[in-house]
Amino acid sequence: MSVPHYSISVRLRRTIVEEVHVRVPVTQAVMGDDDHLDGGKVFAAAVRIGQVEDQRWRVEGEPAVELHPMQTPPPEYDS
Repeated sequence: MSVPHYSISVRLRRTIVEEVHVRVPVTQAVMGDDDHLDGGKVFAAAVRIGQVEDQRWRVEGEPAVELHPMQTPPPEYDS
């Protein structure tokens, strides 16, 4: 006699963290009103530079696997 096989679909999320060091040019664009570096402007410029595709990103650590906060049916699910 055959035993029925059942399964439950659970949506997971895997996050891979990468890191890169970028060089932010010291220009008037990153200076504050007092002619000192403005940390907020430096970090904003670094993020813009990091969005350029030719950066050499390195994987940092192992991927984190967790339950996805939104449990939805698989894409192939036919209702």
